[in-house]
Amino acid sequence: MTDEVMKAISEVSAELWGVWFLLGAALVFWMQAGFAMVEAGFTRAKNTGNIIMKNLMDFCIGTVTFILIGFGLFLGEDFMGILGKPGFDIFTSYATFDWSNFVFNLVFCATTATIVSGAMAERTKFSSYCVYSAVISAVVYPIEAHWTWGGGWLSEIGFHDFAGSNCIHMVGGISALIGAAFLGPRIGKFKKKKDGSIKVGAFPGHNLALGALGVFILWLGWYGFNGAAAKSVDQLGAIFVTTTIAPAIATVVCMAFTWIKYGKPDVSMCLNASLAGLVAITAPCDVTDAAGAIIVGAVSGLLVVFGVWLLDYKLHIDDPVGAVAVHMLNGIWGTIAVGLVATDAAPSFSLADSAGEKMLGLFYGGGFKLLGIQCVGMLATAAWTVVTMTIAFFVIKKTIGLRVTEEEEILGLDSTEHGLETAYAGFLTYGDSITGTAAESIAKKENAVPIDDAVPVQVKESTTPVASDVKLSKVSIICKQNKFEDLKTALNDIGVLGITVTQVLGCGVQKGQTKYYRGVEMDMTLLPKVKVEVIVSRIPVADVVKAAKQALYTGNIGDGKIFVYDVENVIKVRTGEEGYDALQGDN
Repeated sequence: MTDEVMKAISEVSAELWGVWFLLGAALVFWMQAGFAMVEAGFTRAKNTGNIIMKNLMDFCIGTVTFILIGFGLFLGEDFMGILGKPGFDIFTSYATFDWSNFVFNLVFCATTATIVSGAMAERTKFSSYCVYSAVISAVVYPIEAHWTWGGGWLSEIGFHDFAGSNCIHMVGGISALIGAAFLGPRIGKFKKKKDGSIKVGAFPGHNLALGALGVFILWLGWYGFNGAAAKSVDQLGAIFVTTTIAPAIATVVCMAFTWIKYGKPDVSMCLNASLAGLVAITAPCDVTDAAGAIIVGAVSGLLVVFGVWLLDYKLHIDDPVGAVAVHMLNGIWGTIAVGLVATDAAPSFSLADSAGEKMLGLFYGGGFKLLGIQCVGMLATAAWTVVTMTIAFFVIKKTIGLRVTEEEEILGLDSTEHGLETAYAGFLTYGDSITGTAAESIAKKENAVPIDDAVPVQVKESTTPVASDVKLSKVSIICKQNKFEDLKTALNDIGVLGITVTQVLGCGVQKGQTKYYRGVEMDMTLLPKVKVEVIVSRIPVADVVKAAKQALYTGNIGDGKIFVYDVENVIKVRTGEEGYDALQGDN
């Protein structure tokens, strides 16, 4: 093969590899959709619009600040190994500017900022969140990322973080922890008992399907997150394998653990475990093998459950979506794991000290050298993040404020922060039950017909005694949803034509089944039921009760209850009829 042909093949190969690099950046950008879905699905419906808006602005505000400040601090000419020199090459060096590298690092910067959104969900001022997003994208992330990827001091000592367990996920997770701590918990999350202990409340997410779809989108995007910087096809294939094994193992381990601990496999915790495995494998994905990925994933599956428990039961910090457990703890674990599972069996292995000697992980006979370097880099990055983000959140809280008012939180941030009545127009969503807090509710009459335009009243002379002379009773029946049709048929057979049906939540003496959400026991579990109400006048009450009992009885707990009340009077609004007559039809 001639030199010209080889050169042409090499040029085409380089072009194709450049296309994959940009495609990887696009996949990382698509992860913003995954984060938005996970956070929206794991929180309450009244805050969905706010969640979406914060994720949108993380990228948009991040783009502005990264152009003006962040990119220079990150990849500008190195200054003493600490930061890059700010510059505006994107505006002044059009012909020579590295556009691919810019957009690739931009999407990574936006990902770091987005991690914090979930931990601060449902109670943060939108304006304050925008300020935070600008600060982390402009200064906090670019400087620490320069240490590792921009030619800074960590890269000089051999610190390894291939795609961001340390620089992105741990930094975002620590920021999430600090932000959630500054904010305080959502109303009703932690309740003080009479004995002084703290009871943890569960706030189930309103749309688990949306959250699951977000996890799958994130998993897809992670192949670009971890693989875009690969140097060869063999290395890319190996990265894809480790990026698949670790989250899969983490999810299986989490499923088994929660199944044993809580009696049922926890769905939302397993979704978090998938993300935890992805976070942890991000740093060592290029230097480990399948066995190493299994170790990384197995630890992640347990670590994410421990993290959620730690925040809820020990630190009493409210993290609605588990961002701290997923990103901070597993970001730390993934960074340390490089020093344990790095192996020269991995394609394109390149970890070496200043003398050019290969550095292997402890589990592969490499000793403690690489592990020590990883710990130094992790601790330095963590210290930088703690100091800068503490200052940032403190200043925001003392100036423009960080948290919305109690009333705004109860009403929901969609309406109070964005003037959005609901993110689910046309759908009925359950209201929130807040215990231990007095809240005023404002009732509004909508679509009310003016009195002058109302339907004319047709008063009829009563042909039967009024309520004081005729026994009126109300029969209220609470039953299982799957028995409603049987009940309706039974009532119809005895002549009951008028019923009122309501979908309700409730529990009987047994207080429902013991259930857990993210490891938190949900006390007095409210089960879905149907409430059927009948006002009885002509048909004997005993017949209604008998028909209901026959239709609903199975002999098992949860068959339902029947309540019978006296009714003082009934008034038909349109005609003015009262008592027995008000319950009869026009015919």
